[in-house]
Amino acid sequence: MRASKRSLSPGSEPFHLEQRDSYNVAAEDEPFGRWLRGEPDDYAWHQDWLNFLRQATAAGVAVQRVRLASVPHTDYIRWGLDVSPLNIEAGEDIRYLPRHLAEDIKLPDEDYWLLDDDTLILSVFSPDGRTGGFAREPSPELLKQCLVVRDQVWDRAIPYTRYVA
Repeated sequence: MRASKRSLSPGSEPFHLEQRDSYNVAAEDEPFGRWLRGEPDDYAWHQDWLNFLRQATAAGVAVQRVRLASVPHTDYIRWGLDVSPLNIEAGEDIRYLPRHLAEDIKLPDEDYWLLDDDTLILSVFSPDGRTGGFAREPSPELLKQCLVVRDQVWDRAIPYTRYVA
């Protein structure tokens, strides 16, 4: 996900909500497979995102992410827990929210990015999670819902270090 320079000004707070327990995207097949087999990973596949995070956070951008997670965790969520320290070291604030603690929240149908409080970008995936893309969403009603959801899940989500403890 690449945000516009306008949306990444110092003090901005891009927020990402991930709602799936597994994504199945082709770009992650190899590293996820290595993880499943217990093989080492050099994380070369992840470096572009980590470099982007480092640049953004060094410029004063606070990148936030909440991952909903069913308990017990799927293999994909467990892999995400293992990879999260790289994102956190690069400056991203990642929190986890057990799905049962979000049952009363009116979640949107799709994952999304909020770029500050005025730009909503949906992360749209096929039902099997194999293909996906991004769509800028102009609906003021959905934007308002996603702002409310952001605040609700952020307040309940558990920072990574506490979640894994």
